[in-house]
Amino acid sequence: MSQHIQYETRGRIAILTLNRPEKLNALNYATIDNLMEHLDLIEKDDAVGAVILTGAGERAFCAGGDIYEFSESIKSGVEIAVRDFCKRGQIMTARLESFPKPMIAAVNGLAYGGGCEMTEAVHLAVASDRAMFAKPEINIGIPPTFGGTQRLPRLAGRKRALELLLTGQAFSPRRAYELGLINKIVPHDQLMSSAFELADRVLQHSPLAVARIIGAMTRGINTSIDEGLNIEREQFARMAATKDVHEGLQAWKERRKPVYQGC
Repeated sequence: MSQHIQYETRGRIAILTLNRPEKLNALNYATIDNLMEHLDLIEKDDAVGAVILTGAGERAFCAGGDIYEFSESIKSGVEIAVRDFCKRGQIMTARLESFPKPMIAAVNGLAYGGGCEMTEAVHLAVASDRAMFAKPEINIGIPPTFGGTQRLPRLAGRKRALELLLTGQAFSPRRAYELGLINKIVPHDQLMSSAFELADRVLQHSPLAVARIIGAMTRGINTSIDEGLNIEREQFARMAATKDVHEGLQAWKERRKPVYQGC
């Protein structure tokens, strides 16, 4: 794998770091592909229960897509640009959104364009008080391409999303919190510890239950309530016969902390 993504583990938590600080961690094609490769490996690794996604350096989480590379795809024609840039980015954010292990963004700086779309897609997000967000694609004459026209209005509401999408104006972490893009704002030097604390709180629970909740919400949020309830029942049925359910119930009866096995 390339070095565009740094990978390490601390206990049951994997840390994926976008590693192009000289380019503000912009997403070139190799970075996206490398990230997807790591996610495939992490999903199969039972020793990893949660993932923290962050950016290298002090300036940026991710400044968006690599415009120089994207412009070359545009020169090659519409079909190539859609395939290489738009579709690749949409597959990446869909993977983040549906990943069966909790995915937490630790937004350490600029989260513009694709970086903002990654923040929208992940399950949970903690932002540094130095972070800044923007949907600046309109400034180069395109709409967002990694899911930003779809996820942002679902999080923030139609009119507030359109204001950001149509103006390209940068906004603060406080505004991102108000819009539902992030869960928490913390001092910059507490960012990673706060992300680890959040991951640890999730990891106290059955990994199967965590996966079922993520699956039910990801699949059900854009359906009718009746369809969503069917999905919820399906996820419950998949969970009901597991050993973790029996352990959780027995631990509750015995007033002790459950010991989950993930089976």
